[in-house]
Amino acid sequence: MTITISAFAWVPPFAQGYVKDIRARWALAEAGLDYNLHLLPDGAQDQPDYRAWQPFGQVPAYRDETVELFESGAIVLHIASLSDALAPRSKQEAAQIQAWVIAALNSVEPKVENLILPAIFHTGEAWVSEFRPHAENLLALRLKSLSGWMKGRDWLVGRFTVADIIMATVLRGVQAEPVLQDHPDLVAYLDRCLARPAFKKALDAQLDTFTKNAP
Repeated sequence: MTITISAFAWVPPFAQGYVKDIRARWALAEAGLDYNLHLLPDGAQDQPDYRAWQPFGQVPAYRDETVELFESGAIVLHIASLSDALAPRSKQEAAQIQAWVIAALNSVEPKVENLILPAIFHTGEAWVSEFRPHAENLLALRLKSLSGWMKGRDWLVGRFTVADIIMATVLRGVQAEPVLQDHPDLVAYLDRCLARPAFKKALDAQLDTFTKNAP
């Protein structure tokens, strides 16, 4: 099977290591599957041929001989279906994995981005410092709920799955923030995820792409 994922050829340093193709790279590394890169130089994400593959011009997009799809959550769920190591072992496990992938993307990630993105894209604007306590409180509520679920658990769904890939890449955005540090169980969970060799392989691969294509 020939698998291809899209990725930006280069991004500014603040985003390196965090672009969302790392989710697909990580899942493929866990699955032991090779892949090719469809690299997007600056502006290529707006070309009609790419928009026909990824309507929003984002990364990653994915294709193999059977399917073509976009959105990182959908992609990692498809990769899991190709892998003995990642494939769900029961209908209940499959349902839980899907639920936690969606929860990470819908319930947690928007609160993380509300906290971290304004300071990146609106540096120096007065509203950013005024908005931050509100954003932090909303994220704290989500993390409290997640912490409650993780009590007595090492992983979201009994064993490591692609749901943990998505959740870990979401939490990694606030890895150094006090709001996460207030939950030692979530810090330990994130550390477990990021200690996996497949994460290091994915991270190194993404950073190598940016190094090779630096302007």
